[in-house]
Amino acid sequence: MDRTTLDLWVGIFVAAGVAAMIGLAMKVGNLTSSNLGVTYALQASYENIGGLKVRAPVKSAGVVVGRVADIHFDDTSKAAVVTLNIDTRYHFDKDTMAPIYTSGLLGEQYISLLPGGSPDNLKNGDKISNIQNALVLEDLIGKFLTNKASESNDKDKKAD
Repeated sequence: MDRTTLDLWVGIFVAAGVAAMIGLAMKVGNLTSSNLGVTYALQASYENIGGLKVRAPVKSAGVVVGRVADIHFDDTSKAAVVTLNIDTRYHFDKDTMAPIYTSGLLGEQYISLLPGGSPDNLKNGDKISNIQNALVLEDLIGKFLTNKASESNDKDKKAD
């Protein structure tokens, strides 16, 4: 193989590698197209949204059914109000639950819509009242350590 052919193949390989890295960066950064058609908006208020970000997926049964459109702080209720854009192909009951979950190694947070049993569906502008705040790892570690410290104190008192 002559030098120019080898250089050409190396160049093609490098270009393919750069394109793959750009695609991966867009996927990790949630910058890929959403594939959502016409949407309707729902709102949910949370005491703690953890690391939830705008454009985070909204999933039901593992399928992306929408995206987080907006997050803002409501000064009167002291809660984070999250606006969800849901594809009009999907309909959810009025008693749908909306917990915030974490997935993947990078800790991507998303909202999961767990359907209820109500015969009435949510409509554009409705508020989801059945929510579950994000689990914050630091809070869980703090509770665990506090619990372990109190257990050791109880054992010390019983030994006396």
